[in-house]
Amino acid sequence: MSSSDIFIGETIGTAILILLGGGVCAAVTLKASKARNAGWLAITFGWGFAVLTAVYTTAPLSGAHLNPAVTLALAIKDGDWNNVPVYWAGQILGAMIGAGLVWIAYYGQFHAHLTDREIVGGPGAQDTAAKAVEAQEKGAGPVLGVFSTGPEVRVAWQNLATEIIGTIVLVLAVLTQGLNDEGNGLGTLGALITALVVVSIGLSLGGPTGYAINPARDLGPRIVHALLPLPNKGGSDWGYAWIPVAGPLIGGAIAAGIYNVAFA
Repeated sequence: MSSSDIFIGETIGTAILILLGGGVCAAVTLKASKARNAGWLAITFGWGFAVLTAVYTTAPLSGAHLNPAVTLALAIKDGDWNNVPVYWAGQILGAMIGAGLVWIAYYGQFHAHLTDREIVGGPGAQDTAAKAVEAQEKGAGPVLGVFSTGPEVRVAWQNLATEIIGTIVLVLAVLTQGLNDEGNGLGTLGALITALVVVSIGLSLGGPTGYAINPARDLGPRIVHALLPLPNKGGSDWGYAWIPVAGPLIGGAIAAGIYNVAFA
C-alpha cells in the first residue's frame, strides 16, 4: 500500500465511521429526530454497523485501521513505524470530516435542540436530564455527546482504566482474529468480528465513559464541536479530552505486548 492509498483510505473510512457512529448519537439525542430516546442499544449497534461499513469500504485501500490505537498496536507487533504518521493524519482528518457531515445531516435538529429552553435554560426553563448531564460533565455542552465521549462519574483514574481495558479487548480481538492475510489491516471476516466486538464492548464496558476506544473518534469530533457555529453549544470539555486519547493508546500498546508474548 502506498502512502497516498493509506491516507485516502483512512480519511474516507474514518469519515464513514464517524458519520454513522456520530449519526446514531445525534439520532438518539436531538429534538425532532425520529429516533430520539431510542436508547443505548441503538447506539451500540449503530456504532458496530458503522465499523462494519467503514472497514468493508476502505480495507482494500489502507487495511482499514481507522483507529490510532490499532495502528500503534500493529507497529509494535511488526516493528514497522514508517506509515504510522500517515495513518494517524488520515484518521484525525477523516474523523473531523465525519463529524462535520453529522452536523450537516442534522442541521435543523441541532438548531431545534439548542434553542429549546428546556435544553439550554433561560426564562421559564425546567430541569431536564440534559441539563443534569451538563452539570455533571463539567464543561460539557448539551450536544457534546453527539461528537465526543464523557464520563458518567468523573474519576480520572477509573475513566482512564475503563478506556484502557476496553481498548485492550478491541485490539486483542483485531490482532488474534481480525487481520487480513498480509497482517497489515482488517480482513473480510475480521471486519465482522471487529464490529461485533465493538458492540460487545459498548454493551459491557461503555456505560462509564461512552467507550471512545479510539483517539481519533473522540479528538477529531471534539475539535469540530469547538469550531462549529452551534448556538448555545456549551463547552467542549477539554479537561477530560486527554483520557479518550491516552487511554486507547495505552490500551493498544498493552494489547500488542500481550499478543507478542502470548500469541506470536
